[in-house]
Amino acid sequence: MPRITESKILILATHGFEQSELEVPRDKLRDAGATVHVASLDGKAIKGWDGDDWGREAEADLSLDGVSVGDYDALVLPGGQINPDLLRVEKTAIDVITAFHDQGKTLAAICHAPWLLVEAGVLKGRDATSYPSIKTDVINAGAHWSDVEVIADKGIVTSRNPGDLDAFVGKIIEEIEEGTHTRAAA
Repeated sequence: MPRITESKILILATHGFEQSELEVPRDKLRDAGATVHVASLDGKAIKGWDGDDWGREAEADLSLDGVSVGDYDALVLPGGQINPDLLRVEKTAIDVITAFHDQGKTLAAICHAPWLLVEAGVLKGRDATSYPSIKTDVINAGAHWSDVEVIADKGIVTSRNPGDLDAFVGKIIEEIEEGTHTRAAA
């Protein structure tokens, strides 16, 4: 079982990520001792969404094409409406999510990011939560949806919104330290 101080975590995002949903997990996981990399579609900085307008940029460490799933213990998917909507039509992004799932690695998605888990087909039969506006999408993907701050089901961590970030990050750490999770391939 990897300790958080020995773990490597990937955050996958593109323009329009919810500012706090990328920055808080990135910074808190680094503060806990994890190595955290941010991947964007092209390896360049991406612009966040903060409130009702564009926010700050987040530097990317690598491009999506440069991701080697074997190098990481977990994948974190920030929400916002724009970010996951753009990523869910990128085959490579869905392939990376599916590979993390199939290898039993921790997958964490907050707010609208469970859309990516829906697209990857990894929520069927799982307990999950999300931002309320995509509840029907999550249910239609076969998940058992609940309105709670965080849910972990065999290493798949979901949360509703920025108000859940402390619980979200805490559960990510817990799931990583449990090690790989046995689950059926997507």
